[in-house]
Amino acid sequence: MNVTPQAGGAASERTGLRVAFGGGVYPAEEIARGAAYELFSADEVPGFEWAPRSGSALPWRRFVHVTEVTAVHGAAEPAEEPDTPLMLPAHRERGWAQLHQLSQQPAAAGDPMLAAARASAVVRRGTRMVKVLSPRQLAGYVRGWLPHGFCYREHDVAHLRTPAATTVLRTDGEVDRDGLDVAYALRWRAADPGDYDVPVGEAHRGLTALAPRDRLGPPVLGTGFVPSNAQLIPEFITRDFADLPMPANAALLAYPAEGVEVVLYTYQAEQRGWLRMVGPQWRHLLAAVPGLSPDQEYVPTGDAPRSTQLVGVHGDGEYEAVADLPGGFRVLAMTRAARYPVEAVARRLRFVRWRGVPCLVLREEAGWLRLRLRHPDPEAVLETGAQCHDRGVYETWAPGAEVTDDQVMDTRYAM
Repeated sequence: MNVTPQAGGAASERTGLRVAFGGGVYPAEEIARGAAYELFSADEVPGFEWAPRSGSALPWRRFVHVTEVTAVHGAAEPAEEPDTPLMLPAHRERGWAQLHQLSQQPAAAGDPMLAAARASAVVRRGTRMVKVLSPRQLAGYVRGWLPHGFCYREHDVAHLRTPAATTVLRTDGEVDRDGLDVAYALRWRAADPGDYDVPVGEAHRGLTALAPRDRLGPPVLGTGFVPSNAQLIPEFITRDFADLPMPANAALLAYPAEGVEVVLYTYQAEQRGWLRMVGPQWRHLLAAVPGLSPDQEYVPTGDAPRSTQLVGVHGDGEYEAVADLPGGFRVLAMTRAARYPVEAVARRLRFVRWRGVPCLVLREEAGWLRLRLRHPDPEAVLETGAQCHDRGVYETWAPGAEVTDDQVMDTRYAM
């Protein structure tokens, strides 16, 4: 179901939800199960923007994260366990402002307070993850790309609801050139905490050393937080920069200037494709996406070999599986009767080394392998000639005969 931009202020007046923020109490709408709120006001308030909506007498609005509010009145009980918020260790002299300053300083990566705060943001099975996309990237995911690279917990970024606000999360290096009045995103549920890593420490030091000419998007600070003058947002990467199998019911979203969330497509795992959800009033949001017809009801991702897959065990057999969270894992099957729950499940990847550099195999064509660097650094990029396609994501072609240590590995999930 899509939310219309006229609904916000009027809906908050009906539900009676009130949020205390900045010395005032405002009618509000809940976002992402209480991770953020849209506040409304009849009068101009510093920090609020003019955004009148028909049917509402509250033309001023502001998006705030739950950590910014002091009280919430009239909220319903959450339908599921919320994600753990970012926590700041108690300290007499150091608060959120100081924590933000530390998060923007690569030299402060080992600071105990910063490390403790970063460790409080965790991914658990079922956590909703988000990756903000350009129109080109959206087209890629509709056609079969899988989640990979830098991403964020929805809980930490739910207050960023407009194209201008989401630029801080872009990873494609095209922020200043698009000039679009809509932002796009992929949202999915994490299948296992082990699929994600935090870009801090010695294992990721190479990311911080990459020169501007060799990267896309903002620099990697090595603190585990997004480079930003105003936001304190923990960032994650997919482990080894690997693709993750697309879970059932993942969604491709749009955020127009109105500040609403529009569900464009949802992923149908059995059909290996995206089902259009958006109504006629929002199809213009797809106009900037290259090669995609706004009127196409269903977009298959094709039958090309996948760089990764889930494999599950049911009885004595091994089958391709799908994460159907929060319910669990099951056999990927067209008929409902064959969608058995699996007894064990693992993520399968192919690893190689080329010129001494550890890589993932994305696909194979005519004796050549498409590789992605597992641990990018200046030396590995120079040695392989890999090109940056997304923040932290470096890929290249290599002759299949030249790779070594070729092996397919399964990472077992805890059940």
